Amino acid sequence: MSLPPATPYRAPAWLPGGHLQTIWPLARTPRLPPYSRVRWETPDDDFIHADWLPLNDGAPLVVLFHGLEGDSRSHYARALMRSLAAIGWNGVVPHFRGCSGRPNRLLRAYHSGDSAEIGWILARIASRYRHGPVFAAGVSLGGNALLKWLGEQGAAAGRHIAGAAAICPPLDLTVSGMALGQGFNRLYTHRFLRTLKAKALDKIAVHKAALDVDRIRRAHTLYAFDDAFTAPVHGFDGVLDYWQRASSRPWLKHIATPTLLINARNDPFVPPAALPLPGDCSKAITQELPDGGGHVGFLAGAFPGTLDWLPERLIAHFARIARRTT
Repeated sequence: MSLPPATPYRAPAWLPGGHLQTIWPLARTPRLPPYSRVRWETPDDDFIHADWLPLNDGAPLVVLFHGLEGDSRSHYARALMRSLAAIGWNGVVPHFRGCSGRPNRLLRAYHSGDSAEIGWILARIASRYRHGPVFAAGVSLGGNALLKWLGEQGAAAGRHIAGAAAICPPLDLTVSGMALGQGFNRLYTHRFLRTLKAKALDKIAVHKAALDVDRIRRAHTLYAFDDAFTAPVHGFDGVLDYWQRASSRPWLKHIATPTLLINARNDPFVPPAALPLPGDCSKAITQELPDGGGHVGFLAGAFPGTLDWLPERLIAHFARIARRTT
């Protein structure tokens, strides 16, 4: 089996700037892979859905954790899953609660530091998957939660996965959260809040929760929404407590699993102040900071471009680990 080489990312000259490199890739979304949906009961009597590629016996498995309000239909998920299918690997996209098109049972939803959710999902998969090595990748919010879990677990994470990758994680949620409330970034925030607020208000109505509905309706920033809903529902003492305790950056030095960390320097969601400093990362982390790429964009090639680079880079990383472990 011939796998693509690992090549550094370079943004095409015809697509300048972090915003265009974030937005234009959405127009290049590939066709939907042939998913098969499975429903899993959670340890706290809730449920999630996981979308699987057709199973290939004996092949490695890549588990992809999506970003804020993402799902298995997101452009990056389609691109990675189609690339995995093309080389005969297995793939699955577990959905965070309420992101699969069905509201979950509980008042709780999901959040950027939900490492416990990452943990039980990977434990479930590791206990049942016997076909080959298991790898985990996380995008944006999913990448932050995955990194936090990896740091909390240290060497014990190796019981569940052989390697990991995080793409454009908001490593310092306070820096990223504030950035998303400013300038052009407010357009991204408006898009996120349209669905986040609708889901939150539905949950409050169903569960008769004692939360300030007017504050949630008036929220025009992630700071305001997280302070009114995400933080209190998930046991944090306000938005700043949530953002501080949920950030993965303090956990990077404790990661023992071979991990690829990719952050574009022009990512409008993750300003340079959020990026790790020398000494923040353990020796298990391979850090790549390309000048371009936007937020989970990484478009490549001549106009109109393709989404091939990121799947190829992730597969090369995981294949290298698989060769060392077999």
